[in-house]
Amino acid sequence: RIEGLTRAGHRALVLGNGQEAVGCFRKAFVLSRSMVSPQLRSACAFNLGAAYVETGKPKKGLEFLLQSQSSLGGNGEPSRGLYFSIEAAREGLQDFPKAPEHFGIAADGDHAAQAGSRARTRVRMGCCYLGMREPARAARCFLDAARCFAEAASPEAAAVALSRASGSMLQSQGFGVAEIAAVLAQCRSLCGSIRDAALRGKLYSDIGLSYSQLHIFTLAAESFERALASEPEQHRAAALLQNMGAAHNALGSFGTALGWHQRAAALHGALGNRRAQGQCFGNLAYACSRLGNHEAAAESYLHALQAFRDSG
Repeated sequence: RIEGLTRAGHRALVLGNGQEAVGCFRKAFVLSRSMVSPQLRSACAFNLGAAYVETGKPKKGLEFLLQSQSSLGGNGEPSRGLYFSIEAAREGLQDFPKAPEHFGIAADGDHAAQAGSRARTRVRMGCCYLGMREPARAARCFLDAARCFAEAASPEAAAVALSRASGSMLQSQGFGVAEIAAVLAQCRSLCGSIRDAALRGKLYSDIGLSYSQLHIFTLAAESFERALASEPEQHRAAALLQNMGAAHNALGSFGTALGWHQRAAALHGALGNRRAQGQCFGNLAYACSRLGNHEAAAESYLHALQAFRDSG
């Protein structure tokens, strides 16, 4: 039961579902309190604390991270992961810019560290740099993490790190299109081997958004289509349909775009997303006007106008 909850929590974190992860880890922690093993209690407290830190609640996180440390008693040093998370929580509470310095010292101090441990260290450093609004440094940390995850034979984690690297590179505006596209290509090459459909779909979606920012719309559309093939839940599917239509608009393939716009508008409407539905109607109107169907374009613009009025 605890093992299953822990797996579910880690998976939720990878997918960006922080609240779900906290819920899983909290249940595991409650169950662990009735167990004899101090190591198990410590691990569960650590997972919960780290999840709180990652979801922007350092004060709450520090409480459980310190519990994790104390539950080990005097039996040895806390783990490297625990040290980093405690530092992240403390720096999140007060002097955040010192956190990467602490991470760097600890990370470089043990040259015999396993590749997976080094990768997790680099991810935490990357998160700190993002918090400090230094995306270029964050990108280099995530790229290093991806290399370490590859050495540790963790292709899923490597793909996530590459995705985060590309996002940070786009934020920094200090990298060329070719550099970012190369990272996205590496990420795409790993996605095909990922068995977890939800993770695969999320990565393809993120890759598509990054290609859109680079104005490489052919690869953006291809990535969105692969994300849809992973059978995402309906809200994500609606966003993907909308992105597919927008990519085809940008490519000038307006006839193809029509179907995507119509499907996106219908699904957003069924889900009650009136603002997003209005955006879809606007995109549909533009495609119709470019195809010379001005009557349909006018009707779609009216639908968009009403949707925007309804959503304020």
